[in-house]
Amino acid sequence: MLIQTLSEKIHKNIAQRIVGKDAVIDRVLIALLCKGHVLLDDLPGTGKTTLAKSLAASLNGVYRRVQFTPDLLPTDVTGVNIYNQKEQCFTFRPGAVFANVLLADEINRATPRTQSALLECMEEQQVTADGVTYPLDAPFFVIATQNPIELQGTFPLPEAQIDRFLFCLRMGYPEREQEQEMLSHALGGTAVLKAVVSCEEIVQAQEELKTVRICQTVQDYLLDLAAATRESDAVRTGISPRGLLALADASRGYAAIHGRDYVIPDDVKAVAPDVIAHRLILKGASFADRLEEKRKLTQQLLEQVPVPKDQIWNC
Repeated sequence: MLIQTLSEKIHKNIAQRIVGKDAVIDRVLIALLCKGHVLLDDLPGTGKTTLAKSLAASLNGVYRRVQFTPDLLPTDVTGVNIYNQKEQCFTFRPGAVFANVLLADEINRATPRTQSALLECMEEQQVTADGVTYPLDAPFFVIATQNPIELQGTFPLPEAQIDRFLFCLRMGYPEREQEQEMLSHALGGTAVLKAVVSCEEIVQAQEELKTVRICQTVQDYLLDLAAATRESDAVRTGISPRGLLALADASRGYAAIHGRDYVIPDDVKAVAPDVIAHRLILKGASFADRLEEKRKLTQQLLEQVPVPKDQIWNC
């Protein structure tokens, strides 16, 4: 499959910079193929920005980074109409979202008004300014970061925006051997990454992903998982229908990068914690301080929901 070939190329390229985080790299690639977006919620210095820059360098597209701050305006993100005195008309000046890969750094430091400027971009891949709609170039991929520790002066993302992110990932600290390898690379000179795939190939792979099949038995398994998140006593709000579709898309992406054109239950189980956890609203909890608890609960639900067995998945 084209998807497997492209993902292997990009993964190998990114791995020159990001050591020992194969699962995280795979999730980012899956999100790109699914036309989804990624929220990296982790401590400073764990490689969030490096991961975004490495992905962008692996494509031959446009990369932009926006440092989200309280004084950042929505028009700084989306663009603004400026009056041209010479032509005596308004001219649209595109904002940072007119890129193939957008790094929204420390997204929770901007005001809710500025955060919401990304909603239309992430969902419809377009920008509307003064009644005129401007389509974004494909592929369009947002990697947003936030620090779960430093919460002073921040504006937590609303549930509606969190739901727009296909994955919420934490990179974590590397193992000692991995950190030693990273240190050796840094002391020996950082590798300059070159583009290994084109944006046109990514768009083609996104179309190919639609051909990955999910048989009725696995669809029932997806529905059972969604229902379990809504019926749990610890959960106030389970995953939305959008979340269910995101889980299905991520499962297809996981199957595709492993060379299959059909989904098996293990694909669903592999991506479920990263798709479901950040969408759950626990009773008496907030996103910032209970993400790990949500991930543990998701794992418990995966153990409780019966997994279909002995089926022919390639239907």
